Order: sequence, then structure tokens, then C-alpha cells
Amino acid sequence: MTGLIWIVLLPLLGFIINGLGRHILSRTVVSIIGCGMVAVSFLLSCKVFGIVKAARQAGEEASFTQTIFDWISAGSLHISLSFLVDPLSATMLLIVTGIGFLIHVYAIGYMKHDEGFAKFFAYLNLFIFFMLLLVLGSNYVVMFIGWEGVGLCSYLLIGFWYQKSAYASAAKKAFVMNRIGDLGFLLAVFLLFTTFGSLEFSQIFPRAEAMASGDTTLFFITLLLFIAATGKSAQIPLFTWLPDAMAGPTPVSALIHAATMVTAGIYMIARSNIMFALSPVTMEIIAVIGLATALLAAFIAVTQNDIKKVLAYSTVSQLGYMFLGLGVGAFTGAFFHVITHAFFKALLFLGAGSVIHAMNDEQDMRVMGGLRTKLPITFTTMAIGTIAIAGIPPFAGFFSKDEILAHAFAHNKLLWILGFIGALFTSFYMFRMLFLTFFGKFRGSAQQQAHLHESPLSMTLPLIVLAALSAIGGFLNVPEALGGNTSLANFLAPVFAASTAKTDSFHLSHQTEYILMAVSIVSVIVLAIYAYIQYVSKSAIPASDEEPRNGLARLSYHKFYVDELYDFLVVRPLNALSTFFFSVVDNKGIDGLVNAVGKTVSNAGSMLRLLQQGNIGYYILFMVIGIIALLTYGLFII
Repeated sequence: MTGLIWIVLLPLLGFIINGLGRHILSRTVVSIIGCGMVAVSFLLSCKVFGIVKAARQAGEEASFTQTIFDWISAGSLHISLSFLVDPLSATMLLIVTGIGFLIHVYAIGYMKHDEGFAKFFAYLNLFIFFMLLLVLGSNYVVMFIGWEGVGLCSYLLIGFWYQKSAYASAAKKAFVMNRIGDLGFLLAVFLLFTTFGSLEFSQIFPRAEAMASGDTTLFFITLLLFIAATGKSAQIPLFTWLPDAMAGPTPVSALIHAATMVTAGIYMIARSNIMFALSPVTMEIIAVIGLATALLAAFIAVTQNDIKKVLAYSTVSQLGYMFLGLGVGAFTGAFFHVITHAFFKALLFLGAGSVIHAMNDEQDMRVMGGLRTKLPITFTTMAIGTIAIAGIPPFAGFFSKDEILAHAFAHNKLLWILGFIGALFTSFYMFRMLFLTFFGKFRGSAQQQAHLHESPLSMTLPLIVLAALSAIGGFLNVPEALGGNTSLANFLAPVFAASTAKTDSFHLSHQTEYILMAVSIVSVIVLAIYAYIQYVSKSAIPASDEEPRNGLARLSYHKFYVDELYDFLVVRPLNALSTFFFSVVDNKGIDGLVNAVGKTVSNAGSMLRLLQQGNIGYYILFMVIGIIALLTYGLFII
């Protein structure tokens, strides 16, 4: 497929040029290279998507593999660097390059005065390169390289302002927690090769399809892959790194949360769907963990006051919904939510960045208020994003979240009830954020008020584009109950065909779907109105940090003390163990042994040195001792 390799290579080229020329290139040149490489990559992705779409309209599976070169060949192990283009990867190409390009454009304005401007764009390009490698890989090894690469880039970007120790710590936390999940991926790769003798998707999936449902090996493979996904996509218990990742510049937050890293786990499971469809126990685990994460994160978001922290926990919660969809077999629904979430979450993060930019780096919503007149574009676009994520029709989030909840209802009514409660929380905390930030009176300082201004065009233009996508993105997959033809589901059908044949078909009467939609719509609107009454009509302001909180409010505000629990159970014991190994095993054990050997040799040398000190008396003494020794030896021999 012509041009496929350039989709991947162009961002890498941007990284190399901006990285090497960071001290000599002007900011304008850096911007053109950084944005231009991703823009061309996006245009080429559009061309590839057009080919795939045409093939699908002709009734074909539209799956193309391109081998770049044979990479590893040892014994029975043969791995090539090859790319797979099908409806799933073609759609992801558009998301990664399209949303990535908008974030690059936004970064021109946001990072305008930063000293590391060129380095930042180099890292952004490298992030896109690795994500494209992950998406396009035709085997688990290439996918794993991309998987590790985005982890490395997230470390570099989250800790971009590493001079501040808190930011550096957040980067380390993200890196370490992701490595825990990555171990699961690596073990899964070994088990896959042992079981199937190959790591190519094209060879693994047909063989897996012939295996029995509930096969033990498939269970362990899928469980290990899911563990990997919990790290990359921030699910229980490996979710605490994502809110801390807010330490990075806001474009980084948008890139990680919307289009790239955190959706990698959902993409990987969707790609491996046949193995998961044949592992019902793993599917149940995924559904339960996803739902628990969605509820926990939503409940925490309700009391957060940092505008980016609210959005961070919102991302964790929405990812939980995606995993719920995967767990109940709604692969298309989960991927549909990946797409719509990319639109409105990128919009919301970039909008939050615009607010922070106007507020002179202030992120606490308690000192904001009344910004809608000063930042009209930011307000309007963020309002659209809020409505979209809350699930109010006809905006994007309604269609994708409703599809997941409908499948959950068909699978297990309890899952739907809990998912529905999570949706109510989502509506409340998102409108709480909107009202606290943009309505009421301004609560900041006079200096901040004087600094208020709308962001430049490079920042507002991406907001407008993303707002439009958030408004209309849901029409990609309108359900039959609403007169649609489920376009996305039809487009992706070949990717999920095998798993669809192995699992129970989804069926709900249109009447039931109408009732579920009505209940959902009315409820989220009621919660939005409740938030309006609280934070606009009553002008309620969240309590200060020092003010005591009771019961659930305290638990929510302190994030259920999960970080403190990990600190007590993991960090402190490991620190104590490290201290023991350092002071006892290393200093006194290994160092003591090495020093003792050195000291012994040194002392022996000091003694032997006496033989060469030029004292005639010693020489005669040793000569006599030698003669006596030889004579004694001769007597025993004779």
C-alpha cells in the first residue's frame, strides 16, 4: 500500500530534525516541521482510510498486510516488521494523526514562551511515531515496541518540566506503574509463541478461533494481556498514575488522554477480540474491573477542585466504560466510545489549558468563576464538550455510552444499574466544573482578573474543530432504534466477525432501548440542573483544603486514600528493603568482602616489600633461611 511507511516515518523524521536542530532552528521552523509532519501523515492516513472504505463498500474484508523487512529469524521464530491495515487500524490512524495534529497546532500557542519549545515538539512527534507503530503492527512484537515507546514518551513529556521535583516524581510514577502492566504483556507474548508458534495476528487468530471456549491457555493469555491493559489504560489497581500525569504541559495531557496512550489497552483487546470472546471468565473480570473503575473515578471527580484533575478522573472513568463494553462483548461500542471520547476529551483538556493560560497558570476552580464573558470561545466549546461527555443527545457521548449501557443491560441488569449511576456522577461533576469555572462572579485576584483574555487563534481553532466533532461525532454509529444503520458497526464487522459468531448475539427490543435512553437522558439532565442550582443559583463554593469533611466526602476528596495505601503496602516496604540491601548487603557485605580482599593483598604487599628494601641483614637472613629449607628438603628426599 503506497505511502503506508511514510505515515509512520514522517513523525519520526520530525523528531530527528527538531531534536538535532533544537538549538539552531527558529520556533517558526520548529512549528512547521512538528505540525507539518503530522499533517502530512494525517493526509496519507485519509488516503489509506479511503482505500479501506472503498474495499468495504465493495463487500471485501479490506485487510492489507505490508512487510517492510524480515527482522528476526532464529530457529522457529520468524518476526517481520510489517504493518496491518484493516477497518480497525485505519480508523485509529485517523484518530491518532488527526487529533494529534490539532494538539500540535494548539501547542504552538500554549508553549510559545517555553525555553524547551523545540524539544517539546520533538517529543510530541516521537509520541505519534510510537503510537502509529502500535496501531499498525501486524504482530505482537511490533505492537509491543510501540507500546513501550509511548510509555517512554509519556515519561519524557509528563516530566518535561523536570526541574520541579513533583513533576519528575509524577513522570517516574507513570513509568514504574506502566512497567508493572508491561510485564503482563511480555509474559503474554511468551505464552502466545509457546502456544501458537508465531506472534503474527494472521496466524494466531485463526488457530485461536478453532479452540474451545473456556480454554485454560487462552484464559491465561487474555488475563495477562488485560493486566497489561490495566497499566496502559489506567484501570484498577494501576490507575493512580494518570491523575498525577497532569503535571505535564496541557497539550501532553490532551495527547495522552484523548488520542494515544490510554486507549492503547482498549485497542489491543479489540485487536485480540477472538481470544477474549473465547475466555468468558476474563470477559467477566474485564467488565467488573471496568465498571468498578468507572464508578470509583467518577465518585472521586465529584469533589476535586483542580480543573485538570477533574478531567483526569473523568478519563479514568470513561476508560472504565470502554472496558465495561469490552467485557460484555460490545467491541464496536467500546471502540465507538474511544472515537467520541477522543473528540470531547481532547476538547475539554485543551479548553482547560485555555482557561489556565488566561488565569496565569491557576488551576483551582474555587478562584475562577464568571469566565464565560472573558473567554467566549473557550466557554462555548467546553460547554459542547461537557454536554457530549454527559451523554445528552444529539452530542457524541450519548450514542457511544448508550450503546455500551444497552449491551450491559442485555448482559446483566446489575451492570446497567451501576453503569447508569456512574453516568449520573459524570453529568454532575462535569457541569459542576463548567459552572464553577464560567458562571457566577470572578473569585480570583485583581492581578488574575487583569490577565484574563481569550487564547490566540492557534489555541482556539483546534477547540472549534474538536467542538464540531464532539457535536456530530455520534452520528458515526446511530442505532437502528433511532433510524440509523449502525455505520461504524458495519464498517468494523470483519474485524469482529469471528468473536460475534462465538458469543451470544445482542438483542433488545426497540421499546426497551427507548426506555433506557429516556431514563438516561432525563436523569443526566436532572443532575445537570442540580449542579446549576448548587453552583450558580446558590453560588456554592467548594470547601477549602483545611476544612474538615465527613464520611463519603472525605473519602472522595482524598481519592479513597489509594495512594496512601500503596505507599504503606508497597513503597515503604520496598524503601525499607532497599535501605537494608544498601546498608547491610551492599555496604557491609559486598563492599566489606571486596575491601577485605584488597586490604589483605595490600598488607601482603607491604610485607613482601621488606624483601626489596636494600637491607643487607634481611637479605642474609632470608638466604640462610632458604639454605636451611633446601637442606631440610634434601634430607627428606634422600
